[in-house]
Amino acid sequence: MGESRETHTIESLPEPECWTKLADHQVGRLVVSVGAQPDIFPVNYTLDEGTIVVRTAEGTKLAAALMGQRVAFEIDHIDECNRVGWSVVVHGEARESRTLPSVIHDQDLDLEPWATGDKARFIHIHPHRVTGRQLVPVPQEEVAP
Repeated sequence: MGESRETHTIESLPEPECWTKLADHQVGRLVVSVGAQPDIFPVNYTLDEGTIVVRTAEGTKLAAALMGQRVAFEIDHIDECNRVGWSVVVHGEARESRTLPSVIHDQDLDLEPWATGDKARFIHIHPHRVTGRQLVPVPQEEVAP
């Protein structure tokens, strides 16, 4: 059996690069906790003035927002064949748009829900911390024999 060598390494992504990746994508995962039960939801999203905006219907996601819960939001890209990829995680506070001007503003965003149903409510994730990591190949000359 041949020896296994570590040929990939994990590197941190600078926060501006994390925001670039967030801006370049439309689908992520929203992690909420209502009571003592965590849950994860795939959602489409957009960015607006430093927040992540998710359009939703009534339910667990909205309940977490109404309670001012801390949430996590994650996007990623994985290339299984080459064993590389990256992820961006945002930790923040979820709040629903409640004033008429903010709801009108949200309705003007380019955020059409992918799933059918009445999704007339908007959740803004106000970030407290944005981090990213990427798994990248180590050049062969740096891999010890």
